[in-house]
Amino acid sequence: MKRQGWSAQWIQQLVFTGPATAAFALIVALPFFMGMYYSFTDWNGVADTAKFVGIDNFITVFKDAGFRNSFIFTFKFTIVAVIISNLVGFLLALLLTQPVKSRNVLRTLFFMPNVIGGLLLGFIWQFIFIKGFAAIGEKTGWSLFNLPWLGDEPTAFWGVIIVTVWSTAGYLMVIYISALINVPRELIEAASIDGATSWQRLRHITVPLIMPAVTISLFLALSWSFKAFDVILSLTKGGPYNSTQSVALNIYLEAFQNNRYGLGTAKAFLFFLIVALLTTLQVWITKRREVQI
Repeated sequence: MKRQGWSAQWIQQLVFTGPATAAFALIVALPFFMGMYYSFTDWNGVADTAKFVGIDNFITVFKDAGFRNSFIFTFKFTIVAVIISNLVGFLLALLLTQPVKSRNVLRTLFFMPNVIGGLLLGFIWQFIFIKGFAAIGEKTGWSLFNLPWLGDEPTAFWGVIIVTVWSTAGYLMVIYISALINVPRELIEAASIDGATSWQRLRHITVPLIMPAVTISLFLALSWSFKAFDVILSLTKGGPYNSTQSVALNIYLEAFQNNRYGLGTAKAFLFFLIVALLTTLQVWITKRREVQI
């Protein structure tokens, strides 16, 4: 009977988790390990054979000034985008958990940019920066709208930041709203009775209690920013003069434009290790600040 019960459990698990496990192995695990193998070869992505070159690709990566510059840009971009997108998402959540008229409509409007594809989003904002801002600047004379938003290094950086925050803050807002509505009202009311100001209630009660949401939001924003590709490709194509070229875009160009797939996968593998390390560190730090009611 025990053996039959054990067999039935295995069959049940195989039926329910088997297809998902097989799909994960085929779509994620197998390409990952194949990429690890190709990172030690000189494969160009087309040839039938690949020559094993050992760690030569990784040595080339560390000597590649373009890859270092793209990583510096990605790091700066990630820091700024994560901070601003989480701050905007949190402030929107604070606003839309108040008794504001049409708050459900506003939540939908702020979330909508997240459902637009990255490539389409980039092309839309490219038109806005080039044509829309120019028209507004011509009508108003405001110098802000006459800046070369995508044609100069500093403004191109902030142009990418604007588009990224606009497209991701709404998603983070939803996460923060779900956390804020679960903060016990009696704690807020008790603090108000004791004379705590709005800032003190926010800092010492609300924020500590929503730290699980902060952990999730920071993790998502970090992973999104480090993997930034489609918006940058359609918005600036890494320009001007590769000043907005992200690591993901650098890897793509190396593998599929320069036909050095082995070198591209070596870059991708190193990038994966760095991102995994940083996101794990972030989760560990923020998890320590979570409190239990």
